[in-house]
Amino acid sequence: MSDDSVYQVLHTEGTFKGVGELELYYQSWYPEGKVKAVLVIVHGLGAHSDRFGNVVRHLIPKQYAVYSFDWRGHGRSPGQRGHINSWAELREDLQAFFKLIKTQQPESPIFLLGHSLGAVIVLDYVLRYPQEASALQGVIALAPALGKVGVSKARLILGHLLSRVWPRFSLSTGMNLSSASRDEKVLAAYAQDKLRHSLGTARMATEFFATTAWVHARAAEWRSPLLILHGGADRVTLPEGGEIFYQHVTYEDKLRIVYPEAYHELQNDLNYQEVLADLEDWLERHLSPKTVQLA
Repeated sequence: MSDDSVYQVLHTEGTFKGVGELELYYQSWYPEGKVKAVLVIVHGLGAHSDRFGNVVRHLIPKQYAVYSFDWRGHGRSPGQRGHINSWAELREDLQAFFKLIKTQQPESPIFLLGHSLGAVIVLDYVLRYPQEASALQGVIALAPALGKVGVSKARLILGHLLSRVWPRFSLSTGMNLSSASRDEKVLAAYAQDKLRHSLGTARMATEFFATTAWVHARAAEWRSPLLILHGGADRVTLPEGGEIFYQHVTYEDKLRIVYPEAYHELQNDLNYQEVLADLEDWLERHLSPKTVQLA
């Protein structure tokens, strides 16, 4: 990523131990010199940590570091593709990742961003661990999967029925690749992406819907600066769920932006520069004056 860049990007890869001692893959990008803040990214179902190159390229010159990991059953991390035993595994894997980041960047403010199903992981984490979340500078939900999703009703019913008797039963989500972005080059790259998958198990389905319901039920308990970004033409995770959650959040420091024609992968859609400019503006406004002066 740094070979054709006018700025220097320092890139590291490694692993950390998640729940059950599972070795989860992570990578980080950071600028030379002082790190102003860290953005932690949690990807969505079937994706992996390589899918946020535009975010990295935009923020590194602004002196941000970016950390992301491939959650279990995804990318370069081990585990059955698209499977979890319980949602707590995802939550506690993220908690372990935070501990790693804090050892590497002990002085840096931290923002947390989740995309799609990754946004549900992030929202659940913040609501379950309010004391730890209080140390965050802010939380970003990118196309959060908080309402109807682009999976057929038949697949959802099948997943619910099999979760108890055959939790590892795996089926394709059936989502159309073209719903990810309006950029044909992006879609062509996705089609060749060997780390990407479109699988979800029966247990993943039921844990996802139970967690989404739990997050909605506790929206009024939210106490962190919140930014929600969504594509108005998103057919993978419909925007209405994020709107409902946003309306139920009583915490004053909240903002929701909808891009009327944008698709699901906002960071890789035709208007990604507009999205990233809005993200950067929000990040800058949520850094303390002291942090900005140090940078």
